[in-house]
Amino acid sequence: MMFDTCRILVTGGAGFLGSHLCERLLADGADVLCVDNYFTGSRRNIAHLIGDKRFEAMRHDVTFPLYAEVERIYNLACPASPIHYQHDPVQTTKTSVHGAINMLGLAKRLRARILQASTSEVYGDPTVHPQDESYWGNVNPIGPRSCYDEGKRCAETLFFDYYRQHRLQIRVVRVFNTYGPRMHPNDGRVVSNFIMQALTGKPITIYGDGSQSRAFCYVDDLIDGMVRFMGVEADEPGPLNLGNPSGLTMMELAELVLRLTASSSRIEYRPLPANDPRQRRPDITKAQRLLKWQPKVPLEDGLNRTIAYFKALIDGRL
Repeated sequence: MMFDTCRILVTGGAGFLGSHLCERLLADGADVLCVDNYFTGSRRNIAHLIGDKRFEAMRHDVTFPLYAEVERIYNLACPASPIHYQHDPVQTTKTSVHGAINMLGLAKRLRARILQASTSEVYGDPTVHPQDESYWGNVNPIGPRSCYDEGKRCAETLFFDYYRQHRLQIRVVRVFNTYGPRMHPNDGRVVSNFIMQALTGKPITIYGDGSQSRAFCYVDDLIDGMVRFMGVEADEPGPLNLGNPSGLTMMELAELVLRLTASSSRIEYRPLPANDPRQRRPDITKAQRLLKWQPKVPLEDGLNRTIAYFKALIDGRL
C-alpha cells in the first residue's frame, strides 16, 4: 500500500513490532511519528530510521495525553512479554487502558482511523481450538498474567464503545505469537529464550513436559496483515486474528532451534507457570477472506534470520 502524504502515528514504535511497522510504513511512502517511552522499546531498533526526513521519534508515555496532527494511528504501546508486563503490573494495566483512552481521544478529535494491537491473550487458556474471533475466551481475572490479559480486553471494549458511540473508524487485531529480529533478548518469550540459551550454551528451559503448543508468525508477515487491515475502506472494525495457523509443541521448537544453531545445549524441565495456556492457535479464516492474507515465511527461514540477529547482538555487531 503506497501513501501520498499520509502522516501516521505509531505508539510503541521503538519496540519489536513497532519498529518493523515504522520501517514498513516509511517504505510505503508515509510520514511516521514514532512515540515510545523506551520501557521495553530501544533506540537501537529505530537507529537506522533516524536519518529519514519522513521519520520523527518522540519520547512519550501514552498514559498521558498526546497532541499531534496525524491521519492514522497504530496503538502498539504496551509491554508484551510476561517478564516485562509482570514487572509493574499496575503500570501495564494503565498503559493498556489509559493509553487506549488517550489514543482514542486523539483519534476522535482528528477523526483519524485507529488500529489497536490486541493479543491472543484475550482468549486466555482456551477451551476452543483453534480460536476464532467469536470465542469470548477463558481468562483468569485475578492471576499474575491478568494485568496484560484483562488490560487488553478492556482496551478492546473501549475501542468498540468509541466505534458505537462516536462512529470512530477502528481496527482491532489480535496478535498471536510473533518472532523475528529485534526481539528483546531477555523478554522471556519462548523463541528468544531458546535461541539465546542455544547460542550461549546454556540449558534449554522447557516449562511443563513440552507438549504445550503454539503457532509462530514471522514479524514481516504480521506487519503486512496489520497494514492491509488498516487499509480496508469498508466498515470492518474487527476483531481480526493475525498469526500462523500451523502449530508445533515446545519440544519440537526446542529441537528445531538446537538443530539450526548446531548447539550442544541440554534440555532442562521446569514447572509450568500459573495460567500458562496449553494450546494457542489462530483461526485466520476471516483474515484470509477479508485481506487475502496468510503467513508466507517458513518457520525455518524465519528462525534462521532471528538466530542471525541474536548472533550479531551477542558478538556486539549491533
